[in-house]
Amino acid sequence: MTSNRIAAPVWSLFRAVVGLLFACHGAATVLGLFGGARGTGQAVEVGAWPAWWAGLIQLVCGLLVLVGFATRPAAVLSSGSMAYAYFVVHQPTNLFPIENGGVTSALYAWTFLVIAVLGAGPWSLDALLSRRGNQAGAQPVPANG
Repeated sequence: MTSNRIAAPVWSLFRAVVGLLFACHGAATVLGLFGGARGTGQAVEVGAWPAWWAGLIQLVCGLLVLVGFATRPAAVLSSGSMAYAYFVVHQPTNLFPIENGGVTSALYAWTFLVIAVLGAGPWSLDALLSRRGNQAGAQPVPANG
């Protein structure tokens, strides 16, 4: 088995796991699940800037990336929100992520940027819909004769 043969399924699994983890952050913030926002056991107040909106992006875009639907736009929005979090919340205190507590934000920002560039992979709703669209739009080949 060549590495090219397993690369696409592994990429799809990577994308799904990243989406799931991101959605869990959002569920904690917006719904109060998994220990709540910052371990408080509570959800953030609806509409509170920027935490509730960031949590909503994490939940919705994380689920979209998880299933591989509208993956590129969801990943771009996710990447941007994590870049915002890094530069507004973490970077002003120290330059390096290891010093300012922004490692997770920086990793998510770059990870989602890569997902936006490379796409969802073969195990995704995007790929399934693309295959179905190609089949529906295919023209019959005329028979020779």
